[in-house]
Amino acid sequence: MTADAGRTADSSEGRGRGRTRRVRWVAGGAVVLALVFAGVAAIASARGDGGSGVPAADSADAGFARDMAVHHQQAVEMSFIVRDRTDDEDVRRLAYDIANTQANQRGMLLGWLDLWELPKVAPDGAGPMAWMGGDSEKHGDHAGHGGQGTSAMPGMATKDELKRLGALRGEEAEVFFLQLMTDHHLGGVSMAEACASRCAVPVEKRLARGMVEGQQSELGLMRDMLAARGAKPRT
Repeated sequence: MTADAGRTADSSEGRGRGRTRRVRWVAGGAVVLALVFAGVAAIASARGDGGSGVPAADSADAGFARDMAVHHQQAVEMSFIVRDRTDDEDVRRLAYDIANTQANQRGMLLGWLDLWELPKVAPDGAGPMAWMGGDSEKHGDHAGHGGQGTSAMPGMATKDELKRLGALRGEEAEVFFLQLMTDHHLGGVSMAEACASRCAVPVEKRLARGMVEGQQSELGLMRDMLAARGAKPRT
């Protein structure tokens, strides 16, 4: 190859690398812009109708975000407890899925409260489920059985029940976890259904509907897992 031919080849190769870098830069820039636009859309949606305002502190949107964050935290706690009390892969997998899903959803709920600049505790000393008004008692039917739970927060396990779960092992721990989580999911579904009909923020309503679908599916799975162990749900 002559010197001129070598220089021509080097020049062509250099132009090729330059085009590749430009293509990569444009593609990367498009991805960044897409993520930015998606983030802006999510923030606008979470701010309410077209970003024109934020929910009030005593609204269903804020109340659901506060209460479901607490509700989810207990589900994560119970999942971590049973994970260390059994070697059954099916139960451990279910516990992992619940913990992972509900921890992520809890982060979204608390993030929206931060975005709306609203407190994470109910205003003026209002208790759990105050956002549902007179319907909160109806949705308390799935409260914990031990008498020390929060009756207005449906499906929550009591301190004694959590302590008992932590003391069991093997199949006894599996059955009790599945029973507790069945109660918990029934309560969570009732709360999410209430938000789906009462909340105003579109993205929160979509999340609530997704919770209903996901937890109803897990309720069927847990019913089958209890039957396989010769047990039934408590409710």
